[in-house]
Formats: sequence, C-alpha cells, structure tokens
Amino acid sequence: MSAELLTKDGQDLIRCYDPRDLSETERIVATSVEQVPAMAAAARSAQAGWAAMGLAARKAAIARVRDDFQAQADTVARLLAEECGRPAGEAWTAEIVANSGLFAWWLSNIDRLLLPDALSLSPLDYPKKSGLVRLEAKGLIGLVTPWNLPVAIPLRTLVPALLAGNAVLWKPSEHTARLGAFLAGLFHKHLPAGVLQLVQGGAAQGAAVVESALDAIFFTGSVATGRRIAASAGARMIPASLELGGKDAAIVLADADLPRAVNGIVWAAFGFGGQNCAAVERCYVHASLYDRFVEAAVAATKALRLGKDIGPLVTPAQVAIVRRHIEAAVAGGATLRTGGGGEGQFVEPTVLTEVTDDMAVMVEETFGPVLPILPFTELEAVIARANSGDYGLTTSVWTRDLEAGEALAGRFDCGVFTVNNHSFTGALPDAAWTGRRATGPGVTNSRFALYEMTRPRTVLVDALTAPHEMWWYPYNDALVSATRGLTELTRRGGDKLGGLRGALRGLLNRWKDPT
Repeated sequence: MSAELLTKDGQDLIRCYDPRDLSETERIVATSVEQVPAMAAAARSAQAGWAAMGLAARKAAIARVRDDFQAQADTVARLLAEECGRPAGEAWTAEIVANSGLFAWWLSNIDRLLLPDALSLSPLDYPKKSGLVRLEAKGLIGLVTPWNLPVAIPLRTLVPALLAGNAVLWKPSEHTARLGAFLAGLFHKHLPAGVLQLVQGGAAQGAAVVESALDAIFFTGSVATGRRIAASAGARMIPASLELGGKDAAIVLADADLPRAVNGIVWAAFGFGGQNCAAVERCYVHASLYDRFVEAAVAATKALRLGKDIGPLVTPAQVAIVRRHIEAAVAGGATLRTGGGGEGQFVEPTVLTEVTDDMAVMVEETFGPVLPILPFTELEAVIARANSGDYGLTTSVWTRDLEAGEALAGRFDCGVFTVNNHSFTGALPDAAWTGRRATGPGVTNSRFALYEMTRPRTVLVDALTAPHEMWWYPYNDALVSATRGLTELTRRGGDKLGGLRGALRGLLNRWKDPT
C-alpha cells in the first residue's frame, strides 16, 4: 500500500507508505469533510481578485511557480519514488522535463489563446456596430486527480486554469498526498491566499469537492465514479471534464519495423508499471510477424529490472486486479510467456499469448504490467477488434508506410491516434488529450482544454444614432421589400438588378409608410 486513512485522538490522518518496501514515510492531516464548503467559499472569494490582477500578473506568478518546480526537481523525483515507486528515469522524463515543457508552453501561448475574436459584422446589415467574443474564467474549478501521474495530471489543469483567472479546489489522491502537499505549497508561495485550496483525504473528501458550489469539475479516475460525477454536475448544470481510463490497442502491420515496434510497445505496455490509462493493454500483430514479434517482446521484457525499470504498483487493490487478470487468462487457456510473479506490490512484467478477446485481461482495464499479444490476418477485422469494448483513449498502428498509417486514423474510435509510437502524446501540452465512449469526454492539454476552463462572453457596441433599426417595428411592406431585395442580391444566380431595386425601394420607404 502507499496510504491508509485512520483516526487518532479524534483527528483524521493519512498514513503514507513507500510502496517499494511498505515502510511508513509520513502522516498527513486529512481535511475534514465539514471544512470543504468553507474552503470552496474562500476560493471563490479569492478568485475575483486573482482574475482582476490581469493576465500579465498571473503569468508572472505562475512563472515563479515554474522556477521553483524546476529548482526543486530532485525533491519531486524523490517524492515520486517514495510515493509511487517511480524509477528515476521515468520521474525525470515524464514528470519533470515534460512538465517544465508544459509550464513553458502555456506561459508562451496563453496571451494568444485568450485574445478576443472580433465579430464579422456587415456594415450594410449592421451599420456602426462592432463586437468581440472574449474568454473569461469560469470561476471556481473543482479538481480531483489520481495517483498514477500525480504531478503531470494535476498540472495539466492547474496551470491553464489559474492562468485563465480561475480559482481551484483540488483534491489529490490520498495515495500521493505528500506530492499533493508539495505541489500545492509551490503555488501557495506565489499566488494570493485562497486561490488554490488543497483538500486532503479519500473518497469522502473527493465527494465533498464534487458537491461544492463549483463552476466546473475536472476528474480523472474510474468510470463508475465518473458517471456519478457526471450525474451530479448535470443536475447542477455545470460542466464536467472526465477522463476515465483506457484499454489501448497497438496494431502491428505486416510491414512494420520489427525492432522499433517491439521496443516501443514493450515500453508503452510496462512504463509506469502499466499504471497508465494510455498503456498498451491489447497488442495485435500480423500473423506474418507474430512469432518473431513474440520472441523479441519476451526477450525485451525479461531484460527489464524490477525497481530500476519497473516500479511497484501503488495500491494493494491494483495488485489484486492485475493478478486476477493474469490468473484468469492462464486458467482460460492463455500461455504465460514470461513474468507473472513478484513480491509485495511488485508485479513482474508479464507477456501472455493464446489470449482470446473475451478474457478479462482483454476487456477490463488492467492498469498493470501485462501485455497480451494476439495474431491477426485481416485489417478490417482487427480494426473492429480494436474498436470493441468500452474505452476509446489512444490507438497506435505500426507500419513503414507512413501515409497509409496516417490514413487509418479515422477508422479507429479513439481520441488520440499515433503511427509508430504510443502513449507519450499526453506529455505534449499542445496536443489534445481526450477519448471516446467510456473514456469520457474530457480534454486536457491544448487550446481545447482551455475552452473547458473558460466561458465565452460576447460584447457588442453600437455607435448608430439613428432612431430605428431595420428589423425594429413596424413590420411593414417596405421591410419585406428591402429584405427580399437583399436576399436576391446575395442569392447565387439571383436577379441582382431587381434585388437592388427592391432593396433600395424598401429602404427609402421603410419609415415613411407604417403599413
């Protein structure tokens, strides 16, 4: 385990553990559920001043957070190891370097992304009128995040949401409470008091955040919880951005570069110990390559080192799910090519063959270091197999024919499609990270995520001083003549001369004859 909720001397605590050896690391005071409404109110009160500071001041504050984040990168890596068992290579690539890039992208692009759009107003139809649509902060955003990427996933929302002028009520997973406290501390140091409120605790505290007086809710986690949040948000008419997992497929075509496909898919299956919603959990290989692919994938998997390349699973519950999937597959006729063992919360990276599409390991989200490999012969059939199931996050196709591979993107029911790579696109701040079906409609990263954190406001200014507008009362024959003529003028193949005459006649008589 990596966390346990307990009560001591009347106080709720989070007992934090290192999942590598189950040693206790710290005890953190949990937020009482009764405190959460007041914290939401304080955040909403602080939001108005934060938004009024202006974008330049908000950028300066977030830039200072970025500087502190980078200066304390060693602490981030250490906490990732102690709370998630994260190997150093993964900590630095996925959660330090990538998030430095995330800060940089948003700080460089937020001005452009928040620029108002001028309305296109015809001077003939709308004389002396000008207008624009501007993006404004939604207000108070609720954020509930998981333990698998405890730095990257929160920052994907925190950075743009705060830059846009929102306040945030954030509950990190209790399994990564120390990282939550550390990140929140960086923001608290440089933001006005109250703008970011940190709620620590488990499911009860998460529910309290969701039920707070919010303007939007962002959640990454299970489908079951996501559905409850969607229902709650819908009842209150607030948007819910939900990212609820995946069951990603990789399809290796007959002309694939075999070494690259093997190495890329092994990494995408076992990175983060498989605790990644975009992990390859289903691998389909063309029959002509299948035996060679399996042999190479098994060899590459056996070379991985527990603790150095593969960290532990973060929770005992996840260990139980992964072991159940492996055992059920083997009992159902699958062949265990390598792995399957491990002590404590470590599960050896596991390769399975002779798997069938109806096994739990092929249908349910495993969220652990398990790679089922299946052969295929017909492209149409494997596309249908990849599109089956509840999830639609990412899909990859592996082929030397880049044009043909890219052309397949529209055939897969997923939010992210890659050719000759997998999973890493979540680290690209300008690439929309989104899914289909039970993966949820949420978007993180890119300008599209910003749209979920802001609301448009149209502002129109009319400098016309005439006492009437064309479309105001009275509705008379002259109005019909004028508008019919204008329509004829713009109609393809219309009677331009007749339309002009009718428009002018109507305009000249518009206010002379009320009938």
